Amino acid sequence: MLGLKLPTDPRWANIASKNIEEILIDHAWCEQKAASTAISLIINYPEYPELVEEMIALTEEEMSHFKMVHDKLTERGYTLGWHRKDIYVTELMKFFPKGGSRKDQLIHRLLYAGLIEARSCERFKLLSEQLEDKELKLFYKKLMISEANHYTMFLNFARKYGNPEEVNKKWQDLLTYEAKIIQSFSDGESIHG
Repeated sequence: MLGLKLPTDPRWANIASKNIEEILIDHAWCEQKAASTAISLIINYPEYPELVEEMIALTEEEMSHFKMVHDKLTERGYTLGWHRKDIYVTELMKFFPKGGSRKDQLIHRLLYAGLIEARSCERFKLLSEQLEDKELKLFYKKLMISEANHYTMFLNFARKYGNPEEVNKKWQDLLTYEAKIIQSFSDGESIHG
């Protein structure tokens, strides 16, 4: 369903389970960044009322996820820690050239967001299947469904606002590029790395 060209090594979930504090901290900041992305799309593309409405709802949802993850941290005696740079996202955002029309920029941002949500969905699925902590397994299963919905929403907007054939081509090219990024990472203690 997600179309990812390179699935995550299943061993990633085992590494993650041994470093759950780091995973939860990274996950919390990922939710905050997702909310910030939605706000940025509202600010930069107010001429798309349907997009604005969906991004308002997404901002609220992502911040509720941030709170949920933060609650999981505090329940376990952990603290949020400092904001972290996401190397995966930094590398991913190098794919499309800067500039171009406003519409091209919008399409690229929607595709980036869709792919980030797809990879998160895949990672949450692994956590929901392989974590020993039953509460966290259920937590990640619920979030996996949410991420899948976000992934399809972003792709649908990209296809709506751009030429569907061109968008599909860009999507496939981005998926290929993303696979190389994933391949270059060691199995780390982050949601995307």
